[in-house]
This record gives sequence, C-alpha cells and structure tokens, in this order.
Amino acid sequence: MLNPRRILISQSVLDSSLCLLCSSYRVSLALRRTVSNASSPAGKTPVGSPRDKKDTVEGPALALGEKTEEKFTPKPLARPLGFPNPPKAGQNVGVDTRTWRQRREDFFDYHKHLERRKLLAKKISTPYFREWTNMRHHKGKTFLSNPKLFRADRALYFPNLHGKTLLSPRRSTDTTPVLQGKISVVGVFSSTWAERQVQTFVGETQNPELGVAIRESGGVAGRVDVNVEENALKAALIRLFMPSIRREIPRERHGRYFVVRRGISEEIRDAIGFLNGKVGYVYLLDGECRIRWAGSGRAGGEEKEGLVRGVRRLVDEWRRRREEGAVVSGDADGKVKAMASA
Repeated sequence: MLNPRRILISQSVLDSSLCLLCSSYRVSLALRRTVSNASSPAGKTPVGSPRDKKDTVEGPALALGEKTEEKFTPKPLARPLGFPNPPKAGQNVGVDTRTWRQRREDFFDYHKHLERRKLLAKKISTPYFREWTNMRHHKGKTFLSNPKLFRADRALYFPNLHGKTLLSPRRSTDTTPVLQGKISVVGVFSSTWAERQVQTFVGETQNPELGVAIRESGGVAGRVDVNVEENALKAALIRLFMPSIRREIPRERHGRYFVVRRGISEEIRDAIGFLNGKVGYVYLLDGECRIRWAGSGRAGGEEKEGLVRGVRRLVDEWRRRREEGAVVSGDADGKVKAMASA
C-alpha cells in the first residue's frame, strides 16, 4: 500500500526541481538580453526585438491579408488595334469544320499539342476574379481613346463575328457584310454594366452630338451593337427577353444588333483590346472594316468629342471617294461613247 507521506515528499521534490529549471532559464534569458543590449549601439533597438519587427517587417501584415495596391493609370492608345488581314464572312463561327482525318492528324501533331498546352496553361493561370478586381481601377477603363484617327494605311481590321440579330433571331449572320461600305460605331459588351458604359459614348442623352452626326450622314454612318455572351444559360435568358430588347431599340437597328455566342477567342480579345469582359468597348470603323478609333470604359468629355469628330471626318472621306469614283466612271463612259461614235 502506498504511503501518503512519500507521495507528498516526491511531489515537493518535483516542484522544487521545476522551480530551479524555471529560475535558471530566466537567469540565462536575462544574461542574453544584457549582452545583446551592450553590443548594440546606443539609442537603437537590437535586431530581432518585437519593436524592430513591427516597424520594418511587412510579412505579418501581408499574412493578415493587407495587400499592397498598385495604382493603374490608363494611357492613350499608341498603336492601332485589330488584325492585319481584312475580315471575311464565315470566319470565327465557333464551329469545328475539320474532318475526322484532319482532327486525327492535329491530335497527333506535337507542335499543335504544345500550342494547346500553352492555351490551357494560360487559362488555368488566369484568376477567376481577375476581371472583377480590375474594375477597382478607373471603373475598369483599360485605355484612353486615341486623340486622332489612325491613318488608313496603318489601321488594322476588325474581325468577323458570327451571331444572331434581333431581325433574324433564328438564323445566324456575319457582321462583315453589315459593316462593309459604311461608317460604323461598334459597341461591344457582355453585361449590363458594360452596356451602360457603352451608352456613355453613343447614347442619345449622354452624347447627343453623335446622334446628330449619324443622322446628318444620310445613312452613311450607323451604330452596331455586339452583345457577347459565351455562357449558355445567360444566352438563353437574352433570347427569352429579345422581345423587350426589340421594343427598346429602334426598328432600323434590329438588323445591326448581334448576340454572339461563340467564336471570340483569346487571340481576338488581345488583338482588338477586348481584355475585360465586364467593361464596354467602342470602335469606329471605316467602310473597309478598319479600326480608326477605339474607346473603353466610361467616356470622358474629350473622348466623346473625339468620337464625333472621327465620325464626321470619315463621312467626309467616304463622300469624297464616292464623288471621285463617279467622276472617274463618268469620264470612262464618255471615252467609250466617243470611241464608238468615231
């Protein structure tokens, strides 16, 4: 049977040993502090102290979720946007038209496999909320519009897009036949927020001078809306609400309002500057589908004026070329008639 006295003695011995250990640890810690204070210069806190870490080290702050924000300032376009080759109807349809043999050859092609791997790696590395986080800077404005029109010999081409219009919701059409031969103000958006940003450029109340310039052109200039919606569910909702959209948009613009489901690749986005799907973009095209002016986000006062000036200038160029063509054709017909009478 255990003796209670022995248990008390062993417990007291254990407590005394623990107290000796604690006291020795405290003494050694005090000696270390005095040595470090003596070795450090006067008036300065030794490296490694809690105050030094609080003042200089930013690691704990970042660990708590405090992120450093870099200020982004959009700059005017310094180079033309678009593709070097003119668009053609039937391009960028979004449907794979390859035969089974061509698909098999592409599947076993090593170089194409590397290209697909790069695209997949780029998609995986892209953060899901990147477009939303970029909206913090200037409400998503990617760039400022170019103050002057790009020269015709240096401007690049707007790609062909394939989608359904309000005029023919059951049949898909191309944008190139609609854009060729006319001055077009193209608004590209994929959400209600982006559509409101486009309206700051082209709306009747936000920019009435643009409407005046389009009406004075006599049908030479016009608006084109491209609603990009790659999500199948959202695209179905747009088709469901198409009757209400028709009531809001004038009848003469029903054939120029496109709902694009597929075909806009990353290459097209990078080429035309359509970098953020939550932001609205506006492009001014001439009769050959060349991008002569572009804007993004909410419009500024100078950007609105630049768009109106660009439309008027392109309309004047279009009329001048038409007159020159009529004069040349008339001279040619006169020469033919003179030769026939002789």
